[in-house]
Amino acid sequence: MPRKSNRNTRGRIISAAWKLFYENGYDETTIEDIIRESGTSRGSFYHYFDSKDALLGTLAYVFDEKYEELSATLDDKQDAVSMLVYLNHELFYMIEDSVPRDLLAGLLATQLQAQGEKHLLDRSRTYFRLLRRIISEGQQRGELGKEHTAADIMKAYALWERALMYDWCLCGGEYSLVSYADQMTPQFLEGFRAKGTGEQARERGSE
Repeated sequence: MPRKSNRNTRGRIISAAWKLFYENGYDETTIEDIIRESGTSRGSFYHYFDSKDALLGTLAYVFDEKYEELSATLDDKQDAVSMLVYLNHELFYMIEDSVPRDLLAGLLATQLQAQGEKHLLDRSRTYFRLLRRIISEGQQRGELGKEHTAADIMKAYALWERALMYDWCLCGGEYSLVSYADQMTPQFLEGFRAKGTGEQARERGSE
């Protein structure tokens, strides 16, 4: 029970911080603002974080919270590719709608420079566990080909998403991340379908 309570306290601080970063801007958000928004205490804040800057590395946690929500909304009637496209759309919509682009760019930059733990690559994340389940079950149902392992497909999909986020930040958000991903992600994933299933999936999607 204490462990769950600790995780909830840390999670409240992170969620409150990113909400305020988006609404007020990073520079205008103070530690006191975060403490007040999260309903925690100064002692709790400094138990988990040395400074406000330390919160910049927690965006992966925010993403995983979103994936926890999305996992409960997946339609079992959809095939694996459709599920992955849905997850991609919903995450990128959240990013474009509520994550400051400069802070996303900052996270990607810190991960490039990190010598130790790289949060985005942590295979214990909800993100990777959910992807592994969808892909493995898709292969078992014959929707995804077995020329590649589930781990290889998962790695390619995660790399694809990081590349899209990186390019969007690099281009200064001059295009819609969601619209571009909606157009290109299905085409990217088609290459992993089991042979002969692509047309059937398109027919199901048009019904």
